[in-house]
Amino acid sequence: MKISDKELIALANEARERSYCPYSGFSVGAALLTRGGKVYTGANIENASFTPTVCAERVALFTAVHAGERDFEAIAIVGGKCGEAAKSPFTPCGVCRQVLSEFSGKDLKVIIASESDTLTLTLGDLLPHGFGKDLM
Repeated sequence: MKISDKELIALANEARERSYCPYSGFSVGAALLTRGGKVYTGANIENASFTPTVCAERVALFTAVHAGERDFEAIAIVGGKCGEAAKSPFTPCGVCRQVLSEFSGKDLKVIIASESDTLTLTLGDLLPHGFGKDLM
């Protein structure tokens, strides 16, 4: 079953509701689509010491990889102030870009969305000179 970008964004919004963000007050949800049509979701999970905090994108990716997935088509990301609609799209952090590149090519579709705006990029757009397996 093929899933639309709009449905993937809705799943990211749903995942965002399960965020644990008592320190930043910024909740993020992600929905990662495999080429086989499965979707894995994640939400950011914060920690008082900040360093062990995990972004929504990595939660979704690590869950998918743990389930045996290795081939991804798209990821939708939505975030904003806890309890409020997402006001503007934002891109994944550098760590998430690098981790996504470990399991995806530069053609991975990255959909960043807010309540009123959607921007679609590729991982190659966001990480044009990433460090990857090909350099090892």
